[in-house]
Amino acid sequence: MKLFFNLYYRNLFLTNRLFFGLGCAVVLYLFSFFFPWLGDIPTVFILALVLLFLIDIWMLYRMRKGVFSRRHAPERLSNGDDNEIGIYIENFYPFAISVGVIDEIPHQFQKRDVWFKTTLASRQHKLLNYMLRPTKRGEYEFGDVRVYVQSPIGLINRRFNFEQSENLPVYPSFLQMRKYELMAISNRLNEYGIKKIRRIGNSMEFEQIKNYVAGDDFRTLNWKASARRGELMVNNYTDEKSQHVYCVIDKSRAMKMPFDGLSLLDYSINASLVLSSVALIKQDKAGLITIAEKKGSVVPADRRPTQLNKIMEVLYKEKTRYLETNMELLYTTIRSTLKQRSLVVFFTNFESMSALQRQLPFLQRIAKYHLLVMVFFENTELKTLSEQPASNVEDIYIKTVAEKFAYEKKLIVKELARYGIQSILTSPQNLTVNTINRYLELKARQKI
Repeated sequence: MKLFFNLYYRNLFLTNRLFFGLGCAVVLYLFSFFFPWLGDIPTVFILALVLLFLIDIWMLYRMRKGVFSRRHAPERLSNGDDNEIGIYIENFYPFAISVGVIDEIPHQFQKRDVWFKTTLASRQHKLLNYMLRPTKRGEYEFGDVRVYVQSPIGLINRRFNFEQSENLPVYPSFLQMRKYELMAISNRLNEYGIKKIRRIGNSMEFEQIKNYVAGDDFRTLNWKASARRGELMVNNYTDEKSQHVYCVIDKSRAMKMPFDGLSLLDYSINASLVLSSVALIKQDKAGLITIAEKKGSVVPADRRPTQLNKIMEVLYKEKTRYLETNMELLYTTIRSTLKQRSLVVFFTNFESMSALQRQLPFLQRIAKYHLLVMVFFENTELKTLSEQPASNVEDIYIKTVAEKFAYEKKLIVKELARYGIQSILTSPQNLTVNTINRYLELKARQKI
């Protein structure tokens, strides 16, 4: 009895076509009172409708497994990117069917309209693809895949439930990381807005002594080696490698501000992952420090093959905290962790000059021992308000205040430069490109 209930009641759904047929039958019965010549036509019509209804049930329930469906999803999702999800469906019925598919996606997306309609011929299969863009890291739980099948008669739908429950982790944007990784390997970073910097001077990392050939810089002649060999020999130098590159991420309340669904912390995490990947490809050592009111995670700089996965796993677990950053603690952490001069890229946010002044003494101390690059964000909403034309007094007031805050951000850049601290003021969507630009520029100019 329970099996019959589950099979025929819970998974059988009436269609609009059936209700339309019943409506026509009601209309025919009503008209038969006024038009006697209709006779038994309404009765024949309703009997035919019932017969078709029974045939439809037989056609759809004659096979226990009339269709098959399976979700194709990656092992993990990339935060802030479009991730492709596929639903494979196959028809085992000996006739063509109309199919409706519902995929129970995680509640974080707040979508209840993931509904696909298609048709399948007998023994045909299809792959339906759609995109999901998560905006938070963490575990995402997918539910079942539900398939609604309709025969050519189309009076009922039979539902097939496929248990496809699975938990997928959402990691920092590894899709963006792979894109820049491929560009870095193929030296095509400049095609995507990454600047090509003219090198200043020569690199000072010695590689080998080789025979002089036309075009070599005569200033690199090695006279002792030339005297021993009896021919001209030159010193060959290569780009400096194994420099330490640390990404420092502020997890305080200043990084909770959202932009296009992602928080500033998530933008910083995505950019840090990409920068670490590019640094490792350029033979530098990548490290990570997170900080809030107390010390967060510390990953010492290294360039082992497992370093990027270690950084990704740490970033996956990071969350925003709700107090101000303890800059004194950051200074002591950097002094105890970084044993040589390093590039320190500090992702944070300042909304006012007074906020900077409170932290400036500690930033000066860090810049004394390391090459410090401060990365903070433009307020894109204020920028939009400042660019809009004013039509009344209130608009003028709002525009003036917005321009004041935007100008204060530029003053922060000048104030940092006055103390020899480099900075990047960027919109969130351009954060990754601008950060890599600055890293390549500093490396080309041999600042690290």
